[in-house]
Amino acid sequence: MKDCLPEKISWITNPGARQPSTSKANTSSFNATATGHARRFHRSLPTFQPTPLADLDRLARHLGVASIRVKDESHRCGLNAFKILGASYALSWHLAQKLDLPAENLSFTEFQSPRVSARISEFTCITATDGNHGRAVAWAARQLGCSAVILMPRGTTRARLESIKALGADTSIIDGNYDDAVQLAAGQARRNGWLLIQDTAWSDYEDIPLRVMQGYLTMFDEALEQAGPEAPTHVFIQCGVGSLSGSLQGYLVEKYGDRRPLLTVVEPTRAACYYRSIQAEDGKPHRVDGKLDTIMAGLACGDPSVIAWELLRDYADVFAACPDAVAATGMRVLGNPLAGDDRVISGESGAVTLGLVVNLLRHPELEAMKKALNINSDARILLFSTEGDTDPELYRKIVWN
Repeated sequence: MKDCLPEKISWITNPGARQPSTSKANTSSFNATATGHARRFHRSLPTFQPTPLADLDRLARHLGVASIRVKDESHRCGLNAFKILGASYALSWHLAQKLDLPAENLSFTEFQSPRVSARISEFTCITATDGNHGRAVAWAARQLGCSAVILMPRGTTRARLESIKALGADTSIIDGNYDDAVQLAAGQARRNGWLLIQDTAWSDYEDIPLRVMQGYLTMFDEALEQAGPEAPTHVFIQCGVGSLSGSLQGYLVEKYGDRRPLLTVVEPTRAACYYRSIQAEDGKPHRVDGKLDTIMAGLACGDPSVIAWELLRDYADVFAACPDAVAATGMRVLGNPLAGDDRVISGESGAVTLGLVVNLLRHPELEAMKKALNINSDARILLFSTEGDTDPELYRKIVWN
């Protein structure tokens, strides 16, 4: 394994990613059938439309690669982030189970009938969030007609708190980090008989997080459909608890098998639980404790999801830990594109992957990482900007200052 720049951008390769083994994590939950179910469900959501795939052709030429494309999730259902895909799918699936509705052909409109909606009003769902997931759960709960309780970690900005409260959810900030909020939400769900709609999995709590991950399949499938017949050669994906990156990895394995693009998992330096887990070389997930201070609020998670960990441990090619300055670079480049490129308003968690790509292709200090990923003039790079300016004041502060 290769590790470098510990004080700047740290990275490590995963030599087992391309090694055949019968003991590797099962990816069948992310196959074409699961993808089709998710896409059909999301088409039934109010105001649903596919989000655009931005072309950064001039930037690609400037950096010496064939193409850079960015899926822009700031346009998703008016919520400025991708999380609604997982939250709506998981909450609807869970309610369908409780109400004995057929989950195979899940449709959002199924819950609008007077008979079903009257029963839904008796349910309360709860989740912990750094912002976008909680807002998505609150939106889905309001659309479906159930109550929502949202717990947020210490340090949450008022803008993120108020955006969730505006959707009618009972929202509060706890005295603890994100992982503390998750445990508190799980405890309240057990005591009160509420529905826990969490996007991270642990032992004995895997069904709902899996449905969240399956909800994200819509975004991946849209992106590749929009990209056309040439598959990407490289994908960079941001990682918090790991549900997004794990889902993407499962999807790519199912779609392309051994011909899949090289995947790089990107985390904040101070919350790099996957990077540290791979670095430990014992095959086990390792928690990162502490305040997890980073501008990338949506990625400030110290405890890997057990489902995502197995997928990324077995298949992801490279893990990178990036300081906040990398995310800030990505935000500025996306928001101020070269003439002719599409503009993308991307928040801190959404932009870190482009920030890494820019650093990777511009700085000789990262030449070894570039070689490890075999990035050359033929590279076709795919990224996902998972949020817009979900905290407008912070966005302006970073981009302006």
